[in-house]
Amino acid sequence: MCVAIKVENVYKSFGKTVVLQDINVLFEKGKIHGLIGRNGSGKTMLMKCICGFVPVSSGEIIINGKILKNGKEIPDNIGVIIETPGFLPAYSAYRNLKFLADIKGKISKQEIYEAISKVGLDPKSKKHVGKYSLGMRQRLGLAQAIMEDPDILILDEPMNGLDKDGVKDMQNYLLDLEAKGKTIIIASHSSEDISILCDEVYEIDKGILTKK
Repeated sequence: MCVAIKVENVYKSFGKTVVLQDINVLFEKGKIHGLIGRNGSGKTMLMKCICGFVPVSSGEIIINGKILKNGKEIPDNIGVIIETPGFLPAYSAYRNLKFLADIKGKISKQEIYEAISKVGLDPKSKKHVGKYSLGMRQRLGLAQAIMEDPDILILDEPMNGLDKDGVKDMQNYLLDLEAKGKTIIIASHSSEDISILCDEVYEIDKGILTKK
């Protein structure tokens, strides 16, 4: 098995509140992995730790063979949607992504356009993101996650706010990404999303991870 992400003995607490308890899991490259669990179970916290947004209290996270320096870096080659994507409301989709792309300077205007088009939005639209529906913001969040062509995608409830057609489009697109060798971790409340998309499914309850 070729491992993209290794989570080893990870424990996370805030004071006396334990959020993650001794998490051990291997996420294989080129597969879609599902995380399920009730609100507050630890799904989002595990994703934030993998992305480097929140330091673990103990244990290690290893991404593509490289140990994540606790609280000091965000891993390269990773695309993320966690909670509702935040954008500058007075700017267009393109301008929002251009601001973010300029931080690393890795991609061109054309690549930003292509990312926006792939999620079903118009890259040339001047409409301000503040006037977008939740579903449109979710699509733009995915465009942000994929625009630099990362090997790994961490997606927390990516279908939020999408209508039935939008959900189907998103499912098909994620399956296409898997076919191209991307590693995807997706948290969803939808049993349909999980059954259609995921090769492996894990449940978190009270910070404890088990394989389904």
